[in-house]
Parts: sequence; structure tokens; C-alpha cells
Amino acid sequence: MIFYLAIAVTTFSAIALLMAPMLLRPSPEAQRILDVVSSSRPDRRTVTEKEQVQERVLSMARDFRSRLGLAENPKLKARLYAAGMREAKAADVFFAAQFLTPLVLAFAASFAPDNTMFFVFAAAAVGYIAPDFWLTSKTKKRNNRIRRSMPDAIDLLVICVDAGLGLDQALLRVGEELAISHPDINEEFTQVHLEQRAGKPRMEAWQSLAERTKIEEFTSFVSMLIQSERFGTPIIKALTRFADELRTKRRQHAEEAAAKTKIKIIFPLVICIFPCIFIVLLAPAILSIAAGVKGLSN
Repeated sequence: MIFYLAIAVTTFSAIALLMAPMLLRPSPEAQRILDVVSSSRPDRRTVTEKEQVQERVLSMARDFRSRLGLAENPKLKARLYAAGMREAKAADVFFAAQFLTPLVLAFAASFAPDNTMFFVFAAAAVGYIAPDFWLTSKTKKRNNRIRRSMPDAIDLLVICVDAGLGLDQALLRVGEELAISHPDINEEFTQVHLEQRAGKPRMEAWQSLAERTKIEEFTSFVSMLIQSERFGTPIIKALTRFADELRTKRRQHAEEAAAKTKIKIIFPLVICIFPCIFIVLLAPAILSIAAGVKGLSN
């Protein structure tokens, strides 16, 4: 009986092994999906030495900040967002810059032959303040780029809303159209869209946009959108009027800048041009007077 049972089990196993490729073969739909998602490219990516060094420096800065008990500053995070630095490691990079820049400059100033301590402390102070000034300058440049792109964005927004798109879809479409020429305003419009998809109310998302950028034109734009949403006024008329006001204000800023150049040009004129004119006009007279005085003395 045991012999016959062993023969039966062996026969069944052999038949199962022979039938397994046909029975366990995926369906044509599953096979097409497997062909799409399968790839011969290795899943792992080669990490360069530069990325390894950056990760070590950031981990050291992160550990040092945790040992000092310094939590993340919300104001610093808002400033980083306003400067366009939205990465998760942006705060660590800024802290590492504030920590390493004074050390590097102090080490370089230690080679000064005279007043070494003074130069070391001065270089350390400058190195600590330099990242903050750089972040402020980066924020101002980005705000200026956004301010210059506002008229084009509002004009495209008027066209999209007039064509029948909703305000949210129009903002997203305008950001996509301006992604190459004005990437900063595309980032802001995309951020508003992502916040709304995450469940944030529309008015709060717009208000966050105004608080994040802190640009006068954006603040007026958000106030206009909130009033139109709250009181039910036609959005196309409000956008058209706002676009006209924005163009007028842009023209006035250009006229103001042109008027200021008359005053600003005085300083290079006095410092650089007038001395040359004086030399050309007065040098021959001075040489003639010197020659006459020399002749009288002889």
C-alpha cells in the first residue's frame, strides 16, 4: 500500500510540474501590465561623492542643532519659502551655512600678520551675517521677478476665465503657460493648487499666497479675489479692471525710475567726466602761466 501511495504521489507531482507553466501563466492583460512596468534598468542609483559629502555635512549640522536644542524657526521657514527654497533640507542647509561660514572666514583671517584677533572676530561676525544677507537678497530678486510677471499672468488669467475656465483651473493653466518664461509665479500658483487639493479652503490658500510672497501687487490681487468670491461680483470684470490698474502702476513705476536717473547721473558726471573736462580746458592755460612765470623769474 505504501509503495502504491508513493507511486501515486510521484506521478501527481510530475504531472503538476508539467502543467504548472500552463496553469500559472498570467492572463494577456496581466502580461501587458508586466511588460509595461518591467525594466532592465537597475533600481539603484549611483550616489556621487559630492552628494555623500553634502549629506554628511547636513547630518552633522542636524545633530549639532538637536544637541543645542534649537527647534525649527517658523519665521526662517517662511523666509525660505519666500526665497523659493521649498526643499525639506533647506533649513539644514541654511543652518550649516551659518555655522561653517564663520569658521572658514575666521580660519582665513587668522593668517593676518597684524591685529589677528580683531580680523578673526570681524570675519566670524561677517560670516554669520552673510547667509542672512544672501537670503534677503535672493528673496528680493525673486519678488522682483514675480512683480514683473504679474501683468502677463493677469492678462492670461483674463483670457482663460473669459474662455470659460473656472478660476482654479485658470490659475493652474496660467502657471503651466508661464512655467518657462516666469517659473517663480508658476511655483506660487502650483502651491495654491496643491493646498486646495489637500483640503485647504480657497480663501485661506489665497491668503497664504499673499502672506508668503509679501508683494503689494499679489496682496491687492488676493484681496480682489476674496472680495469677488465673498460678494459674488463678476470675476471677469474685476480681473479686467485689476489688469488695467496693474499696467498703469507699472507705467508709473517706469516713469518714476526714468525721473530718478536724472539725479543719479549727476554723481558719475561730477566724479568721472568733469575732472577730464577741467584737465582738457585748464591744463594748457596752467602750462602757459607756469611758462610765463618761469620766464619772468629768469
